[in-house]
Amino acid sequence: MAVLDPIRPTILAARVIDNVDRGFAERFELRDDQRSLALVTCDIDDCLYASLDEATKKADVEVVYAHSFYAGSAHASGPLSGEIIGVLAAPDPAEARAGLEACVAYAETKAYFEAATDDGSLAFFAHPISRTGSYLSKEAGVERGTSLAYLIAPPLEATVALDRALKTADVQMKVWFAPPSETNFSGGFLVGDQSAVVAACHAFREGVLEVARSPREV
Repeated sequence: MAVLDPIRPTILAARVIDNVDRGFAERFELRDDQRSLALVTCDIDDCLYASLDEATKKADVEVVYAHSFYAGSAHASGPLSGEIIGVLAAPDPAEARAGLEACVAYAETKAYFEAATDDGSLAFFAHPISRTGSYLSKEAGVERGTSLAYLIAPPLEATVALDRALKTADVQMKVWFAPPSETNFSGGFLVGDQSAVVAACHAFREGVLEVARSPREV
């Protein structure tokens, strides 16, 4: 492995419930027209959050549950648990499966962390999203279709890099993930036009790499 090599997520389990029990559906606060569920687990949480959002753009699905597990995938409750579980609701099994397939495909090809060190022990997520789906739009408090920079790194690195991104690009922070998160990372959602979002991701990347190269100034 080398600096900036991709660190790709692994989808550990993916299942569809064709017709969810209606009592159970109430626990998910499903609407009457939401009859099917798609469930997915992954070993990198932020990659799956971005991929769940992508699913809402490709199928008639809604993210009804998505949570990271405490301490990360190294301390998972089982071999198929990973770092996160996500649940999509759909009106029927076909839409649930379409959403799940879109989610898995995006996670396996588009959404990945990058190595900030040669051994990959320090990693970060600087992911531009050209237009948000329903899930990240709600999480960021923006209109659907907004350009968004999804930025995550370890706490100190993220703080330095977020500051650089905000100073470099014409973007606005909509969400700050104060450390520690469930997986002990930090980061934020920054919005602007597409070119500004890409610039913010580049600046964030450079900020993380600078800290990785020279951790101590004093």
